[in-house]
Amino acid sequence: MIVKTLCAGSGGQGVMTLANVMGNAAMIQGFHATYLPAYGAAMRGGTANCTLTIADEEIASPVASAPDIVVALNQPSAVAFINRLVPGGKLLYNSSVAEEIPVRLDIEVFSIPANDLATEIGNSRSANMVMLGAFAKLAGVPDNDSIFASLDLLMGKKPALVESSRKAVLKGVEYFS
Repeated sequence: MIVKTLCAGSGGQGVMTLANVMGNAAMIQGFHATYLPAYGAAMRGGTANCTLTIADEEIASPVASAPDIVVALNQPSAVAFINRLVPGGKLLYNSSVAEEIPVRLDIEVFSIPANDLATEIGNSRSANMVMLGAFAKLAGVPDNDSIFASLDLLMGKKPALVESSRKAVLKGVEYFS
């Protein structure tokens, strides 16, 4: 099993945090993972994307030039990266802020109203964690226990943030149930 993912959005949306939590969760679960971030010229508001590969064997290259899954947190990211998906790939996009997605008949497209779902649970800034939950449910990896352990590891000094992130992850998982 190997899942090549590209996560993208604007700086400040939590793209890197989303992929970092996913990668750590995969390693906690016993998988191999690579994480390769790329930042635009400006951190907040500039382009931010990263590739994350999760596999059950060693990974030869961290570059995922043809990802299986694209997680797009905004409209420009969905438009920019949809054509990099492999045929049969999956696009998960934040439909709270992205309205018009280019048509590709050889991929599956999943609309997740991440900002709206995050607002429902009381933390509008956790849309990235909603998308993480949706990704995990769709990809089948990592599992919730590993995600929660990763959140504890990376955000443990801020218990309120860990708790709101857990709720957001579960909201994303629930969206696909």
